[in-house]
Amino acid sequence: MNGDYVANMEQVLDLYGAECPENTARLCFDERPCQLIEDVYIPIKMKEGKVKKIDCEYKRNGTASLLMVYDIDQGLRYGEIHDRRTKKEFSEFMDRLEVRYDHVDKLIIVLDNLNTHKYGSFYEFLQLDRAAALRKKIEFVYTPKHGSWLNMIEIEFAALSKQCLNRRIPSKERLDKEFQSWQEKRNEKKVKISWSFTVPKARDKMASHYIKVCNAI
Repeated sequence: MNGDYVANMEQVLDLYGAECPENTARLCFDERPCQLIEDVYIPIKMKEGKVKKIDCEYKRNGTASLLMVYDIDQGLRYGEIHDRRTKKEFSEFMDRLEVRYDHVDKLIIVLDNLNTHKYGSFYEFLQLDRAAALRKKIEFVYTPKHGSWLNMIEIEFAALSKQCLNRRIPSKERLDKEFQSWQEKRNEKKVKISWSFTVPKARDKMASHYIKVCNAI
């Protein structure tokens, strides 16, 4: 833990703890790989008093990538299933996201510092005028290195894993169908994350690390 880690962490926590500015949306973004697993033998269906029986043998059909964003203030999430998660997928996802949020003046997005998560990706895969417009409207707030736990989207991914991805899904098409169904139900309830970790709590719980950082000055 160094000074950059502390600064980035507190920037994220300050964002979570503040009131949302007018005409602004606050979002958390990340990507998640999803394995595509197919049964080799047809599972035995559940019967009353008995669980579903699945053979341990399976066929691996590669992976797909889920790109998802979580709206901190609205309790909504939006995701897309892709083959990969390159600069192209990232920039085009942000392009469509801005259209979804065309009613606000600014998008503040918490995300990690992956090399694809840069404004430069917009210029590589979008029209120059469009890339410039996104750069002006979107503000990236980066979590510190090895600090992905500070991104609320990780809580959403955990819920997704338990509620939707805890079974074998054989294809990207099936994955997309299952994900969209999960997303629709969760958005109907507008499930919000109750975030309680604040800057004062960080300074209290991580006091020894803060001291080390200050002593290094």
